Amino acid sequence: MSELIISLEKVIKQVKFSYQFTPIIEGIAARQIVATVAQEKGIKVEAEELQKGADSIRLANQLFKPEDTWSWLAKNGLSLDEFEELVHHQILASKLAMHLFSEQVEPFFVANQLNWTRAAIYEVVLDDQDLAMELFYALSEEEISFPEVAHQYIENPEIRRVGGYRGLLNRKQLKPEISSVVFAATPPQILRPIVTSVGVHVILVGEIIPPKLNEQSHQQILGELFNQWLKTKISKIELIDQTRALEKLSSAD
Repeated sequence: MSELIISLEKVIKQVKFSYQFTPIIEGIAARQIVATVAQEKGIKVEAEELQKGADSIRLANQLFKPEDTWSWLAKNGLSLDEFEELVHHQILASKLAMHLFSEQVEPFFVANQLNWTRAAIYEVVLDDQDLAMELFYALSEEEISFPEVAHQYIENPEIRRVGGYRGLLNRKQLKPEISSVVFAATPPQILRPIVTSVGVHVILVGEIIPPKLNEQSHQQILGELFNQWLKTKISKIELIDQTRALEKLSSAD
């Protein structure tokens, strides 16, 4: 098999053709911002943290043996030094986020509690509004169960197997016309059919889960605050010549 020689120019062109030019430039800028601000704040990554970070990436990618790691690095075009640089940046960004925003997480959570309330819902989407009303009354009178409706009217086999269960969803994950009704429900409750651009929704609200600031939500809020801060920083960077920006940022890195 002949070798395929790929130049930097071709890589950049493919990046443009894939509509990834701006995200990549912003990613490079973000990495530089993190490095600069972390240095100003005196934030450093210790050797022990670097090792733990590398172990976490290997575990996440199921790289249990040294040869697995080397194959993964080769597949992703990474040298060992570049892998260490990647881990270093991830840890540095995490520590900087904690430094900048850890004290803002709880106030943000309190101010936005409604966005963290979740609902366990089951849903069947139909094309026929009359049929939807018939099923609504039948479900309300317990003449038929929701799993039976799901089994009969849901085409997707994966969703049908779980009885139309959509998961634990927050307000942002639902259409506004559905969200307002779902979070006003008293579970378990069958909602009157709701018409949207998708179809007619027959919904069972199984449970409303009040917001709780746990480790998962803490990390999510921290990430949101940090990413918003980065976006603001990046928006203030002037990229004079977009056609050469990637090359300039790469050489300055």
